[in-house]
Amino acid sequence: MRKIIDLIADELAAAFEGAGYDKALARVTLSNRPDLCEYQCNGAMAGAKTYRKAPIMIANDVVEKLTDSKYIAEARAVNPGFINLKTDVDAVASYLNAMKADERLGVRKTENPEMIVIDYGGPNVAKPLHVGHLRSAIIGESIKRIARKMGHTVLGDIHLGDWGYQMGLIITELKERKPELPYFDDAYEGEYPKEAPFTIGELEEIYPTASAKAKEDEAYRKEALHATYLLQNGHRGYTAIWNHIMHVSVTDLKKNYANLNVDFDLWKGEADAQAFIPDMIERLKAEGYAHLDEGALVIDVQEETDTKEIPPCMIQKSDGASLYGTTDLATLVQRERDYQPDKIVYVVDKRQELHFVQVFRAAKKTGIVPKETELKFLGFGTMNGKDGKPFKTREGGVMRLERLIAGIEEEMYKKITDNRTVEEAEAKETAKLVGMAAIKYGDLSNQASKDYIFDVDRFTSFEGNTGPYILYTIVRIKSILNKYAAQGGSLNDLLIDGAGGDSEKALMLELVKYNEIMENAYEELAPHKICAYIYDLANAFNHFYHETKILTEEDEAVKKSYIALLILVKEVLEACIDVLGFEAPERM
Repeated sequence: MRKIIDLIADELAAAFEGAGYDKALARVTLSNRPDLCEYQCNGAMAGAKTYRKAPIMIANDVVEKLTDSKYIAEARAVNPGFINLKTDVDAVASYLNAMKADERLGVRKTENPEMIVIDYGGPNVAKPLHVGHLRSAIIGESIKRIARKMGHTVLGDIHLGDWGYQMGLIITELKERKPELPYFDDAYEGEYPKEAPFTIGELEEIYPTASAKAKEDEAYRKEALHATYLLQNGHRGYTAIWNHIMHVSVTDLKKNYANLNVDFDLWKGEADAQAFIPDMIERLKAEGYAHLDEGALVIDVQEETDTKEIPPCMIQKSDGASLYGTTDLATLVQRERDYQPDKIVYVVDKRQELHFVQVFRAAKKTGIVPKETELKFLGFGTMNGKDGKPFKTREGGVMRLERLIAGIEEEMYKKITDNRTVEEAEAKETAKLVGMAAIKYGDLSNQASKDYIFDVDRFTSFEGNTGPYILYTIVRIKSILNKYAAQGGSLNDLLIDGAGGDSEKALMLELVKYNEIMENAYEELAPHKICAYIYDLANAFNHFYHETKILTEEDEAVKKSYIALLILVKEVLEACIDVLGFEAPERM
């Protein structure tokens, strides 16, 4: 369906043209004075210079041509030249009924679907997920869902940190603890054990222990570096250990991401890019893109228009080692070969922006990706505690993600069971759903690039701009619909007629914005715009609910219209929270 604001603009364009003015002046926006009107147009002021007329004269000319409009019920010219518009409630009701009949609720699929890869997640294997991984997962998952909603083909790639020095550290520590294992016997030619010689808990303890040792013991550090070198050059035993590390870690990561309602289409990592590095480097050298600078191999990415220095993109250290830039470029080689994406979106900490500027420029300059491929950096801010510093445990350490989720769910469970009787199983399941809404909405309601305060008390509140408030609104609507059905009413084939008062029309006007909001949220990669929309929609519904006798309305036709309106509000809210990555329970 076309956006209602565009349909209004069409009518206004015809009026401008009919009055002898350029129809391009008919740009319509939501009113910034909703007490005066619902939409407005400032085109008369924009055209004053061209037509050498006072803006109010142009506005009056246009208003005179709006007498037979379908969507515009009232148009007024206001000094110095605004055109204030109010919509026809029957036309809005007709538009909503068309939305209700459409399985996509009026959201049009793009006419030019793209292949999009979204790079989000980025955890290191052998380490537990902590709160620092939260934003990438939540924002990336939402962007993926929004893009799919708009009709694009989207692949989400976790891009694991699964290569390099950390692996050498784990191998070295494991060798010190269990030297008898066959992986460390160079003469061993048999099959290696299928079961890993460690659990996820042991693995997560091994890495920090090894890291601490390497900082204090130079011989240990050199041994870990050598183990890394052997692994990266195909050592049979160390490769088997690496496979164990990957299996144990990825199994645990999948469980933890599932608890966040986050999933990935691709579980690739830095290791998958290694095979592409040698040929890539040789080509970059042969074609003159890469040159030596103080022993390191670099690609110059500075451009004439830059107002500040952009350092070269380093792809090989003087000792021949690869860097993150090397791996990221090789990953682009792989993605271009396998998927030919039109767009790649990186959901990463905003502090890495310079790195990605270097990588993107190097990729375009060297032809690793075509010029027309869009490489997008979506940098996110820090999740902070109430003290304004990065979120920590009470002991001052980095909080594990599963502990954060469990704490939020426990808080929601207390609130759900306070002052009411609920079966424990239902209360726990509801607490899980509402807790997830609290976490995700608390994050996504902020613009991604901004730092924000993770305030557990505020995020778990059932009042205000929170996830639980949105879910409570949906559950309230479900309750009304269930009661209507229990009274013998049918929820099928109902139509909205818009015969009610101001609060009903205000709710209707919020609903018609849905397809515009979804389109805009995709174009700007901005889930926070969907959060702002559903908060306004929930407020509009609750205002209508408190002012209207819905189930006790005596006029059966009016009651049916109310119920039809509620069904659409519920469906729109549910569609929005689905792309935000959470869902509503049946009861709260």
